[in-house]
Amino acid sequence: MTLPLPLPLLAIVLVALVFDYSNGFHDAANSIATIVSTRVLSPRQAVAWAAFFNFAAFAIFGVHVAKTIAKGTVDPSVVTPGIVLAALSGALLWNVLTWWLGLPTSSSHALIGAFVGAAFVSAGPRAVVLSGVGKTALFIVVSPVVGLVLGFAFMLAVVWIFRRSTPHRVDTLFRRLQLFSAAAFSLGHGSNDAQKTAGIITALLYSTGRLTGPFHVPFWVILASYGAIGLGTLSGGWRIVKTMGMNITRLRPVGGFCAETAGSVALFGASALGIPVSTTHTITGAIVGSGVSATGRLSAVRWGVAGRIVWAWVLTMPAAAVVAALCWFVIHWSGMR
Repeated sequence: MTLPLPLPLLAIVLVALVFDYSNGFHDAANSIATIVSTRVLSPRQAVAWAAFFNFAAFAIFGVHVAKTIAKGTVDPSVVTPGIVLAALSGALLWNVLTWWLGLPTSSSHALIGAFVGAAFVSAGPRAVVLSGVGKTALFIVVSPVVGLVLGFAFMLAVVWIFRRSTPHRVDTLFRRLQLFSAAAFSLGHGSNDAQKTAGIITALLYSTGRLTGPFHVPFWVILASYGAIGLGTLSGGWRIVKTMGMNITRLRPVGGFCAETAGSVALFGASALGIPVSTTHTITGAIVGSGVSATGRLSAVRWGVAGRIVWAWVLTMPAAAVVAALCWFVIHWSGMR
């Protein structure tokens, strides 16, 4: 059971929920960029649609990803409130910076990198669960490739199936279908990303003795995490929407449907396996795959923009780790452990 939280721990939980809110705000583009750029929904309608399904995901998926975050990246025996606060602060600062620059980086990898960085400077190399961190780092490459392949394949299949249909009929049909694909992707986004915050809050509760016994995530933590990410999505990160939906490649409703469907399939699989992947990486790969498949030309993708995004992906984990390490020193010097 969860014991009543003293004010210092409650404050850290609130910081975690602020990070979760920033995750939704930062990653709103992942859920709505395609449906906005294809003009199926207005921006306000799109964020409301995505936010609802971000929150609704709590009723569908388990807590496999939360378990990976809580136990699979940092040794639970070394976790302290100071480490958790430093990790959240580092990830939050990185989110704000990349939102300001309009870069669709991964809030997930920012949180994991920050958690590892804070634990490393606090307890040394023994704090890091290398197998878990390695799996997460591997999926920086795997998730966009899976998204790209699925996006390409879905688009190819749709083009073949509707090869005798008029463009107007295809456009009309997929404007409707894109509502469902956007909802599915938002479910996948909520299922994977909200669980990461739930996982780090649960790690905090176990490390302070507020939770005991076999690993479980309290229901109030699940509701709070899914609610915070839904509210963040509702606020929308418009700078990143432009980068994701308009600057990588131009999409029609059929392309948006294929990209979102590909992304949702990849996220459902990752959540079921407990793998904390990046929704940003996944949907970017799917957008590129759909764009290339639709036109048959690599030039359909603005590779300069895509290259800048990839560099941001590569830098996210180490950069967030460094920022979190600095935050840990500040917290440590202030007397908090």
